[in-house]
Amino acid sequence: MADRFTAVARVADLAPGEMMYVEVDDEPICLVNLDGEFHALSDICTHQDASLSDGTVEGDELECPLHGGAFDIRTGQPVSFPVVVPVAKYRVRVDGDEVQVSLAT
Repeated sequence: MADRFTAVARVADLAPGEMMYVEVDDEPICLVNLDGEFHALSDICTHQDASLSDGTVEGDELECPLHGGAFDIRTGQPVSFPVVVPVAKYRVRVDGDEVQVSLAT
């Protein structure tokens, strides 16, 4: 079965270093433009239920706004305490000027 991609934003909506909250099938997602490459991570911090899209991008890390734990934007892996569990990472593609996300792993 082919992955189902859903359009969530336009390329021009996010400059490098910016992020935004989007949803795919009611799944909260933090969409990040990292140096012109788009990444989609679960928007819910695995340490506590904070919205990662309310956090900050520091280099290639996404810092949670609640306790300062951080995730690697490229992999979803934890990179600083108190975060120890990775967040889900979703597939992203750009089709024309649309940024699309697939929940399939």
